[in-house]
Amino acid sequence: MRIGELATRTGVSVRALRYYEEQHLLASERSTSGQRHYPDDAVDRVLLIQQLYAAGLPSRSIVELLPCVVTGEVTPELLERLSAERDRISTQIGSLVNTRDRLDTVIAEATATFRTGTPCR
Repeated sequence: MRIGELATRTGVSVRALRYYEEQHLLASERSTSGQRHYPDDAVDRVLLIQQLYAAGLPSRSIVELLPCVVTGEVTPELLERLSAERDRISTQIGSLVNTRDRLDTVIAEATATFRTGTPCR
């Protein structure tokens, strides 16, 4: 598939796909006219890259982790890195849950204030 179709199927901009190639996160073959062509599994790879970016991983870390995620190729160092990233994400999730719970409290108090006309503490 061409770059525009990959962009449409993944919801990622053409510019971002080009950046992924520059960072060696994604590969394409070039036609004789220079157009990029991607295999069908590029959709899953782009979606994975997006998830890893959303989890806070920089492109250099993603490049290191992709072989393990995609092919199962693993070293003890890579396994340790994956575990560390998982732990970091778990900590981040815990922090987000605490923030959400705090916002729920603020919303409940503000709603009560709005309905009764009594000020928040």
